[in-house]
Amino acid sequence: MCPRCAATEVTLQAVSPIAGVWEVHRCECCHYFWRSTEPERRTRRESYPEAFRMTRRDVESATEMPAVPPLRGAV
Repeated sequence: MCPRCAATEVTLQAVSPIAGVWEVHRCECCHYFWRSTEPERRTRRESYPEAFRMTRRDVESATEMPAVPPLRGAV
């Protein structure tokens, strides 16, 4: 389950070169990524900060995806 939006459509994106050390997951609904070794406030819905939680309706009604700002010092 996605920690941010509670969707169940989560895919495994990467695994550590050493088996079982870490995994990277991605939510197909809200595009949240997390690594299995992060603290529970980033990996478990019950511990994810309420102020940042979303629902499927929030995602679907978002008007746009925020742009990634340019790197500092980039030309």
